[in-house]
Amino acid sequence: QVQLVESGGGLVQAGGSLRLSCAASGRTLTRRPMGWFRQAPGKEREPVAALTWRWNGDNTEYVEFVKGRFTISSDKSKNTVYLQMNSLKPEDTAVYYCAARAVPAVLPSIHPDDYDYWGQGTQVTVSS
Repeated sequence: QVQLVESGGGLVQAGGSLRLSCAASGRTLTRRPMGWFRQAPGKEREPVAALTWRWNGDNTEYVEFVKGRFTISSDKSKNTVYLQMNSLKPEDTAVYYCAARAVPAVLPSIHPDDYDYWGQGTQVTVSS
């Protein structure tokens, strides 16, 4: 099994920044497709960003849904994936989840059902 632990959430004022980290333990996470999702109270879980490695593993393909403000990245050597969040808005308030797929993939996935491992989530609260 793979365990994912998110960190870096907290309370921030609108316009501020946070960097979320997702650390993996257990089985190696090397080159596993990864994603970030968020869920606000009473709302569906929605994709934030997703990442997968290219065929040679040296570069990544990614998709980001909060364009211009959120950036997904990874440090393969540390089995860690990051979500840099800038210019935060109150509507960004949610629990943010890190997820990993068990099998390789060519393209990033934005569908929660494609992911096999999930962290417990980290709360991000953006005040006005």
